[in-house]
Amino acid sequence: MNKVFASIAVGCALAISGAAYAAGEMGNMEMSGSSAKPAGEKAGMSHGEIRKVDAAAGKLTIKHGPLENLNMEAMTMVFKVKDPAMISQVKVGDKIDFVAEEVDGALTVTKLQKK
Repeated sequence: MNKVFASIAVGCALAISGAAYAAGEMGNMEMSGSSAKPAGEKAGMSHGEIRKVDAAAGKLTIKHGPLENLNMEAMTMVFKVKDPAMISQVKVGDKIDFVAEEVDGALTVTKLQKK
C-alpha cells in the first residue's frame, strides 16, 4: 500500500514540476504582437463572392478562399449571419471581405464588407 502512495506522490511531483518548467520557458517569449499584419491589410478577413442570399433563413452562400482562422480550404458554403442587416447589404455576385467564426456550433459571418 505504501508503494502505491509513493508512486502517486512521485507522479504528482513530476507532473507539477513539468508544468512549472514549461511555464518558465514561456516567460521569455515575445508577446508584443510583432507578427501583426501591416496596417493596410485587413486582419483576419477572407475574400469571397456571394452566390445566394436567403433572407428568410438569415443565410448567405459564399464562394470563398481559404478561411485561415477556421483551417478551411477554399470552397462554396452556406453561412449564417450574425446581424440580419448584413443580408440587405449584399446581392448575388457581390465581391466581399468577411470574417466567419463558429458561433453556437454554426459557421457564422460576423463581419462583412463589400469590395
